Amino acid sequence: MKPSFTRIALFIALSIIILTAACSLGFIAGQSYTGFSTNPLTLLLGKESVLSAEHQQSGGASDLKDLFAPFWQAWNIVHNDFINQPVDDVALMRGAIRGMMEGLQDQHSSYIDPEQLAAFTTQMEGEQYEGIGAWVDPTGDYLTIISPMIGSPAEKAGLKPGDKVIAIDGEDMTGIDGELVRQRVIGKKGTTVHLTIMRPGVDTPLEFDIIRESITSSNVMSRMLDGNVAYVRLLAFGDEKTTSDFHKALENLLSENPEGLILDLRYNGGGLLNSAVDIASEFISEGVIVYEQYGDGKRLTYEAKPGGIATEIPLVVLINEGSASASEIVAGAIQDTGRGKIVGVKSYGKGSVQKWTNLINDQGAVRVTIASWLTPNERSINEIGISPDVVVEITEEDVNAGKDPQLDKAIQILLAK
Repeated sequence: MKPSFTRIALFIALSIIILTAACSLGFIAGQSYTGFSTNPLTLLLGKESVLSAEHQQSGGASDLKDLFAPFWQAWNIVHNDFINQPVDDVALMRGAIRGMMEGLQDQHSSYIDPEQLAAFTTQMEGEQYEGIGAWVDPTGDYLTIISPMIGSPAEKAGLKPGDKVIAIDGEDMTGIDGELVRQRVIGKKGTTVHLTIMRPGVDTPLEFDIIRESITSSNVMSRMLDGNVAYVRLLAFGDEKTTSDFHKALENLLSENPEGLILDLRYNGGGLLNSAVDIASEFISEGVIVYEQYGDGKRLTYEAKPGGIATEIPLVVLINEGSASASEIVAGAIQDTGRGKIVGVKSYGKGSVQKWTNLINDQGAVRVTIASWLTPNERSINEIGISPDVVVEITEEDVNAGKDPQLDKAIQILLAK
């Protein structure tokens, strides 16, 4: 069943690419003070607006006008009394939207500004961009490398997962918002960025000069491993290109007649729900992939699509604390159906459904939680996660030594079969 609107299972903190983002700013009309010809409340309550049933029953426009009176009072105070004039009305508008979304007290309902939306769209569509080629986490004390892309300038320079960007071109990044740091790293191809890196287990900072390049991102990586084991890694559940690339990768791997296949979903923060169903259907021939449960009791059922080409091969799925959302849908479906073994550590636990709506005047988008996901056995994913069948942790010593005991265990399980 196809959803009636785009549903995106995204854990943005683990899936922003370092890239060149474009921003198109629109114009926001405010209350009638100097410079504005139309009262925005008039626009809000005009014939184009749709009020909630609650407001319609309790007086509608009049109640809404009273409700927003303190907001417009504060708006006028800022414009009349704030010391630094003129104020940035676009920034105030975006801040107001952020505050409204924060008022829901739901960590997955939020406002996404045009720059963040452009970055996300680039990753989902696998577009070409200019930068160093790395997935990053901007939410910590420093911008942190999740994973360099294979063949990227970041990988060639020697950046590793867990590296923290503590300075850029000699300027200290302590206390600087991670998103602002990310924007400092991006740039035109052929230019050089100097990164000072703090690496776990290394006492002194490391210095890297990285020449930015033009990179076409791909969410799919695959290869044959020792022991005739096939390996495919999915970095994000993107659009149709991702599912097409994944299908082609499986075709190429299966042509080698492998003993088994490893699906690596580690540090995959999610993506599109349709993509999750398509990917899971490559391995599961029939039955439920995921349930979508709404607060009013309504439930949508997403079943496996016919035509999967890897429904018989022995399968192991790798997950970790960075596997979220769509990754957990796929891992949960494979686990509940007994299709394969799950190896690694417990996943993130992001099992809620967000509806994304683009805002007018190219002012970004809002996402609002509308439902939650259940595995085929009706297990809740949200704030629980998927527990692996075989728990294998990776220590700091393993990382420093270049070892991957989770991957080693997956190979061992497949060869034992």
